[in-house]
Amino acid sequence: MCVAFAATPAEALRIEGSKDALFAWPKVLSIGPDRAFFVVDYDEMRDINGRDDEPERRVNSRYVTALPGTASRMRVLEAAGRRVEIGEAGTPANARFAVIFVHGRAGDRRLGMDDRRFGGNFNRLKNLAVRNGGVYVAPTVKTFDAEGRADVAAIIASLRAASPGAPIVLACGSMGAMVCSAVARDSESVARLAGMVLLGGAPDGDLADTALVKARVPVVFTHGSADETYSWETQKRVFDRVRAGGGTYPTRFVLFQSGSHGTPIRMTDWKDVLNWIFANTPRR
Repeated sequence: MCVAFAATPAEALRIEGSKDALFAWPKVLSIGPDRAFFVVDYDEMRDINGRDDEPERRVNSRYVTALPGTASRMRVLEAAGRRVEIGEAGTPANARFAVIFVHGRAGDRRLGMDDRRFGGNFNRLKNLAVRNGGVYVAPTVKTFDAEGRADVAAIIASLRAASPGAPIVLACGSMGAMVCSAVARDSESVARLAGMVLLGGAPDGDLADTALVKARVPVVFTHGSADETYSWETQKRVFDRVRAGGGTYPTRFVLFQSGSHGTPIRMTDWKDVLNWIFANTPRR
């Protein structure tokens, strides 16, 4: 049984997969009555030791698909008066969609571009973007305050200018979620976003009061039940508050049973998450 969030309407953007059998959600242990809260199986021996040649450092090569030589690059993006070091896969101009990944503390753009760590999940995300005519951007965020928000806002604005009709999804891991929280309060950036993904993110108790939620931008939470950095119960309360404003709010929470702080980055099924977001993006 897979965690297919929802059927995608015929008119919504839908991306095709890459190595879906290897990257699909693990076994579903339980589903909430409204199909908004999922608990899925996670097993370290299977999902790390059985997947990596060097646990947590180098995934087995069958999880990695090489991109064309010109499809992936490191560069400096200059936009809105900002200079941001980014990794990039795909072409920003006339892209069908865009995904931005913001790393956590002590990270930089290399983390989001690493093909071999985190079970090859960044390699899969890059392949999903390139194979479906999208673009993936992994910036170096030097601070998780107003400066980090301004850098990410500049990336969002640049992508909107390069591909005016493309949905843009902002994903943040760990402490990087503080940047997502700041962007959620920036009405100009919110107007350009199609969705937000929080991967083991720092909980924001006031997320429900932000411009993002008022605009009904879809939000996906994924978290490990054994996360010792940010408790899943605290993040679940954020999710519950977002939903309290209306039972039909487009949000999902996937809890990895026994998963740790890094599990969401390793185990999130990007094809499923992106297609669900595209199906639920508000019309503007």
